[in-house]
Amino acid sequence: MPQQTPPTNPIRPTDDEARALAQSLIREARFGALGTLDPDTGAPVVTRVALGPGPQGELLTFVSSLAAHTTALLQDHRAGLLLGEPGTKGDPLTHPRLSLQVEAHAIHRDDPAFPAMRDRWLSDHPKSKLYIDLPDFFFFDLRATSAALNGGFGRAFRLTPADLT
Repeated sequence: MPQQTPPTNPIRPTDDEARALAQSLIREARFGALGTLDPDTGAPVVTRVALGPGPQGELLTFVSSLAAHTTALLQDHRAGLLLGEPGTKGDPLTHPRLSLQVEAHAIHRDDPAFPAMRDRWLSDHPKSKLYIDLPDFFFFDLRATSAALNGGFGRAFRLTPADLT
């Protein structure tokens, strides 16, 4: 039997360029694909959510308590979040994307941080003025616990929460 060469590890050492790209993807994200676990079936479910920075640099999403992903996050705070969109040209898989593992922390209207988050959210999402004051809406602060950056073909990195700030 011929001897097989062990596979090469495709993950590169994390460098400043990778950190800067990941931070840029987070900072510029206004929507993303959020993966949660359905509390009734345990099956994974992915939905598109609006995203934006908070006043302290947090990564926020603004949700209705009626949404299935909200129910899922209230029962299991862990989620996956995919950021980055393909460009208009070329193979979509060559464009940068960041896959985050996050913990979702609810920020309700009675939280002292809510008013500043509301103001910041409105500055980036002016159309949310239509529903931002409805009583069933609140924020989740999505705190990264780990990340995988695909910076394009042959540019894969693992990042820590410290790499993302």
